[in-house]
Amino acid sequence: MLAVSPQPSPLFAGTSFSDGSFSRLFRRNKVNSSSRRVAPPIAVVAREVDDFTKYSGYVFELNPAEEDSLTEYNIAKIAAFYQKKPLIVLRRLVQIGSTLGKWVAVRYMDTVNERADEMFKIRAAELRKILLQLGPAYVKIAQAISSRPDLIPPSYLDELSQLQDRITPFSSEIAFETIEKELGMPIDVMFSEISPEPVAAASLGQVYQARLRSTGEVVAVKVQRPGVQSAISLDILILRYLAGLIKKAGKFNTDLQAVVDEWASSLFREMDYKQEARNGVRFRQLYGAIQDVVVPEMHLAQTTRKVLTMQWLEGQKLAGVKDLYLVEVGVYCSFNQLLEYGFYHADPHPGNLLRTYDGKLAYLDFGMMGEFKQEYRDGFIEACLHLVNRDYSALAKDFVTLGLIPPTSDKAAVTEALTGVFRDAVAKGIRNVSFGDLLGDLGFTMYKFKFQIPSYFSLVIRSLAVLEGIAIGINPEYKVLGSTYPWIARKVLTDSSPKLKASLKALLYKDGQFRIDRLESLLSESLRAKTERTLIENQNGGTDSKVVIKQILSFTLDDKGAFVREILLEEFAKGMVALGVATLDSVTNAVATRIPFSPSRPSSMTDEDITNLRNLQRLLLLISGLRENENPRMKVNGVSTSNGQMISLNGAPVSLQQFEAIQEFLPLLSVLPELPQDMQQQLLRLPADFAGKLASRVAARTLKRVFL
Repeated sequence: MLAVSPQPSPLFAGTSFSDGSFSRLFRRNKVNSSSRRVAPPIAVVAREVDDFTKYSGYVFELNPAEEDSLTEYNIAKIAAFYQKKPLIVLRRLVQIGSTLGKWVAVRYMDTVNERADEMFKIRAAELRKILLQLGPAYVKIAQAISSRPDLIPPSYLDELSQLQDRITPFSSEIAFETIEKELGMPIDVMFSEISPEPVAAASLGQVYQARLRSTGEVVAVKVQRPGVQSAISLDILILRYLAGLIKKAGKFNTDLQAVVDEWASSLFREMDYKQEARNGVRFRQLYGAIQDVVVPEMHLAQTTRKVLTMQWLEGQKLAGVKDLYLVEVGVYCSFNQLLEYGFYHADPHPGNLLRTYDGKLAYLDFGMMGEFKQEYRDGFIEACLHLVNRDYSALAKDFVTLGLIPPTSDKAAVTEALTGVFRDAVAKGIRNVSFGDLLGDLGFTMYKFKFQIPSYFSLVIRSLAVLEGIAIGINPEYKVLGSTYPWIARKVLTDSSPKLKASLKALLYKDGQFRIDRLESLLSESLRAKTERTLIENQNGGTDSKVVIKQILSFTLDDKGAFVREILLEEFAKGMVALGVATLDSVTNAVATRIPFSPSRPSSMTDEDITNLRNLQRLLLLISGLRENENPRMKVNGVSTSNGQMISLNGAPVSLQQFEAIQEFLPLLSVLPELPQDMQQQLLRLPADFAGKLASRVAARTLKRVFL
């Protein structure tokens, strides 16, 4: 857990005790738990009761047995429980309807009286207070909304963002009693020091800074807010009922109740701190080794369902420090979560992402996590590829795979609709595509073609939307899809999944023709993948051609690049055969020009040969770190070289001199001595293996050409 403060501060801000004094102070100030009228202990600063307890305390006046019956999300069990408490349900409905209804009515009157702008900030503050009164379920919804500065007005953003980490705490007296009850021993036996007041308070709990007596380690102790289990149970029952009414009235295709169930299940898991600790351990194992990512260590022995103990760290809220590099680190980590392992943080609001004082990104609060199955991960990657390459017919099939549209939908009509939605967005380039805008543009199409949002996908969309919202707060031009696509491109080029290999092959070949522009695009995008590249740029002051060459060689020599190497080998073989035919044509025509009255010999090159030769040129340039449009010596459409020799599409001679421009490949040669020793050894082994395979394929293709 991190303390959010402008600068590092001493433990407990100067309020620490020796073992004896702490013990005496705490024991002297303990009160009888059966009485709530006793004056607060000396170690606890007097304050008003928090709004949730003050206005919604009636909801959680349950005995221990009743409270324990609501620890798991079971909507039938919750409904049966509250059927026995109709007055509480009715009172809650009246409270929700009256508070929110009154606010909406007052806001409407502001508009009628033409003072909406004047009262904007006041109404935003009133809404925040109402949500605090209603409790955690409504605060959680507001937290997600407050992470989208592009979707809500600034005044509301300022107020709702306070719900992320500036919620009024509940009584420390109750918190300390909960710690003792849950851990089964006096608090001063467990901790040699503990902060008298919480250092942070959230919707579900609040955090104290403490020192373990057994090891002396400073830890964060999170204590669950009393009453959240029963309050959230009742609110979800009401929201689920309303979702059913809305679905019927609006004829929605999405099962809104299933979406509520998915969200509610994750919320109930979040209220189980033992599960959160297990999530934290798993998250640390999977992503803790990522460069510049920090995941706090969990102390399972000092953790129960209502008390969580974890490593203490110091830092500041990410949104407040404007660190673009750490935003990129967050995008990379999120990519790994969603598309590499499928175990992802489903609640990455600004309060849960912080920058440590040594410049690392820390993830906190592992209660709300999601699982993204392999089949859906592959489908999502394929959908991104097809979107970028404007293959809307394939994209329509992807939507079926992901469960967004029924298999019985009219694919042609869906393809036409998707083309209309995405054409303009993608035309600006993948780097300019906004995830939020795409969701907005899809609205009418989703309704028309009975799109549905599967329950598993709702948390994925929320995670991506919240992540983009955080980034937009730092950089208004930021696009999370544009920053994630390089990692998608790299994964497609390197993944061993048979499905993704088939997708890559389908992407690179159409009717048997190799589409080298798509390979160039994928490689180019994969080199934009940040963290490693960012560090190189920081060290070298920019990304020059040598850096690009090193990255391409590193990729092609790595075991993960084996599938792409096989494709390159095949295309090199085709190009070499075409080069042989071009050479024969060139020699034959050279001889013919020296023999008087000799008839001109028609070229034996086919259109396929010309395409293959052109691809060979582009492959050589690609490996040398250049793109076709960056090479001043060659024009492809003509196709002319710097010395005037032509590759003609009508079968005219093709000059070998276009491959003699060794200057184009000098950057490649100059990089070789700078490569790591293990990569140099791979390069030494590669030519023999590559040459053998290439010679074999060239020979086979040449013989086929001669005899057929």
